[in-house]
Amino acid sequence: MTERDMQKAALRGEPSYVWRAGQQRRLDMIAQAAGERIHGLALENGCGVGMYVEKLTSLGCRVIGLEYDFERTLEAGINSKRIINAAGEFIPLPSSTFDLILSHEVIEHVQDDRAAICEMIRVLRSPDPMSGKPGGRIALFCPNRGYPYETHGIFWNGKYYFGNKLFVNYLPRSLRNKLAPHVRVYSKSDLQKLFDGLNVKFIERTVIFGAYDNIIARFGVLGKFLRSVLQFLEATPLKGLGLSHFWVIEKL
Repeated sequence: MTERDMQKAALRGEPSYVWRAGQQRRLDMIAQAAGERIHGLALENGCGVGMYVEKLTSLGCRVIGLEYDFERTLEAGINSKRIINAAGEFIPLPSSTFDLILSHEVIEHVQDDRAAICEMIRVLRSPDPMSGKPGGRIALFCPNRGYPYETHGIFWNGKYYFGNKLFVNYLPRSLRNKLAPHVRVYSKSDLQKLFDGLNVKFIERTVIFGAYDNIIARFGVLGKFLRSVLQFLEATPLKGLGLSHFWVIEKL
């Protein structure tokens, strides 16, 4: 990874480049959360190179991808003509447009996460009392502060160190933010504050572990056993140690 790539990884995160079990599991969760909306109009807010755009399209969704990084916009545009280069805080689309919005590990990177949430609610379809059609939904994934590793690397003495860093997220927030000023991490209450005062209801609020595909590729059966154990913990109070929040939010 070049120095330029490292800086982009720090600022924007690294999108999915290879489709594996972890991505498929999350796609299944998104489809279940969407229900009948999976056949409507969807927005992936922060689409990276477009992998989820492609997979959601294959499920029958009409998908628009929005991506802030211009180079990734071009790459995503190779396989889709519905890619927009814009910031999530200023979505250049009409209000009450989308049946489904996917925000996949993105809000931690935006300049103003509250503004990004408000914009998603704005462009989400409002319920129709005449037809009884409910409002659109957001499927939101973002980093959990309870996870033992900071997965976005840290800065130390002015230099960026890529990769997983143990216990950084457990430090006092002021110190944690000095080491990782480039990315946010959320407790449940942090995430709740982003929706305060907005006309929504919460369909699901949970925490999930990863799929650990790299560990499985290296250690085989032992890696699969580890994944099974950790994903089992999602049904216990120890899910608070999980990798990511997964929230499903419906517009009222």
